[in-house]
Amino acid sequence: MRISGQLCEDGSDADTWTSGISVNPAVARLAGLMASRSSPIRVVVAVCFCASLAQPAVSAQQQDFSDALLAPRPKGGEYFGLYLMNKKVGYAFNDISIEPRSPDRARAVSEFFLKANVANKVSERTHREVRVYEAKPGGRLLSFVIEDKGDGGDQRLEGTATPQGVRVVRKRPGQPSQTMNLLASKETIEDADQPRVSVFRNKPVQGVILDGQDLESYKMSTTVEPAEQRLVRGVKVTLHKAVTVSDKEKVPTDVYLADNGEMVELTVSGALKMVSEPPSVAKRLDQVEVFGLTRIVLPKPLPSSAAAVPGSVTLRVTGLPEKFRRDSYRQRFKNVSDSEVDVAISAAPPRYGNPVPFPVADPNGGEYLKSSIIVESDSPEIQRQAKRLVAGEADAYQAAKKIVSWVGSHMKKDYGASADRATDVLRQMKGDCTEHSLLSVALLRAAGIPAKRVDGVVYMFNDGVPALYWHEWVEAYVGEWTQLDPTFQQTVADATHFALGEESSAEITPLIGQLKVVDVR
Repeated sequence: MRISGQLCEDGSDADTWTSGISVNPAVARLAGLMASRSSPIRVVVAVCFCASLAQPAVSAQQQDFSDALLAPRPKGGEYFGLYLMNKKVGYAFNDISIEPRSPDRARAVSEFFLKANVANKVSERTHREVRVYEAKPGGRLLSFVIEDKGDGGDQRLEGTATPQGVRVVRKRPGQPSQTMNLLASKETIEDADQPRVSVFRNKPVQGVILDGQDLESYKMSTTVEPAEQRLVRGVKVTLHKAVTVSDKEKVPTDVYLADNGEMVELTVSGALKMVSEPPSVAKRLDQVEVFGLTRIVLPKPLPSSAAAVPGSVTLRVTGLPEKFRRDSYRQRFKNVSDSEVDVAISAAPPRYGNPVPFPVADPNGGEYLKSSIIVESDSPEIQRQAKRLVAGEADAYQAAKKIVSWVGSHMKKDYGASADRATDVLRQMKGDCTEHSLLSVALLRAAGIPAKRVDGVVYMFNDGVPALYWHEWVEAYVGEWTQLDPTFQQTVADATHFALGEESSAEITPLIGQLKVVDVR
């Protein structure tokens, strides 16, 4: 299981069409948002809702300070509970304050802890960021320390930012330190707390955030919406509303603030929210079994044709927004009513005639051949293994099948052994669907085959209940796009796979608890 990517369920003893593991990225999607500095969740915190506690981080008379410091906030930071479908799966802390020994600098601290039960195992994840900025208006990012511990692997990123660029030293247990040089960051202190700054100014705020997971920079914007009347601990209160969206997550996040500047609640979707709580309450978590909580129960089992290759199935679904209804070579959508849509899913091998040599040109301009701090397809270890696997092969699809088959047959299906980086996956050779997909994509790109991770749901029949579970698999361009599933060792991902997103994007987060299947045929 993986809190930082996807969650996977062992189906080897279940009555399923394939043995191995199935997946569920419910908490994963939320963790991705939490871990990402490009999301406003990092600044939303629990609130005691006591006006006497709220105050600016500096005196209101000090006008040479940023509005991120002038806006009122609870002294000493804030805690909040993290809820998935009304079950508490974690807590978070956030604070911004002046550096005690450097009054011209400000420190932003963000931390979250996630915990979930999957397949009789407990998985935990801690993500902490400390960022230092110039305290003045528009003050630039000066340095940061980002630490990950637990599920997904341990690592520490130490960054120093100058107008010329960002130098990052990456430290992992048992591995030599790695130095990376990035382009100069445009992140400012106001971006550390856009929702509160936007409400304080009563106007939109736009900026850029250096993401704490992939070290890419993403645009982020916040707008002020009309105030709303909401119940807070049984009392009706008028709360200011700010909506933040980042180019990475593409998920609108609603933030509610009291007149005194305290953040009371944040909602990512109907299933995901943050609620203000005292520290002792925020840290008191529920025992959450995420697979049963987030699976999509079907009205009846899928027909056998769905598991065949070639094969097909049609699902009638509700709760699927228009932006997810994108026709492809595997999926076709037809509106049935204002709320219902049919999705016809088909699976077949590539239709090309002559072998396609590789490396293959990426139809997306190189995006799916690119190496990153996560995919690491330019790593010497990844490059060497890719060459071994495709040695003597001249056809891109045959090479892709060899890579995916090797990953599926050699990786141990294991929970609590997750890794966020492809080189870590290659070293430990165990994990769930996210590790299978991440390593497959890294090896495919290293071999010169464009590839990406696919997020969606897959069918399983567990405990006598037909259902779709959240899953991740891969898609490779071999002269045409084709989907493969290394976790289930399928060189053609069968029609039980319903794709909804890609590259572990949190864009699918609102579908959790909302997407329903009302008919199968």
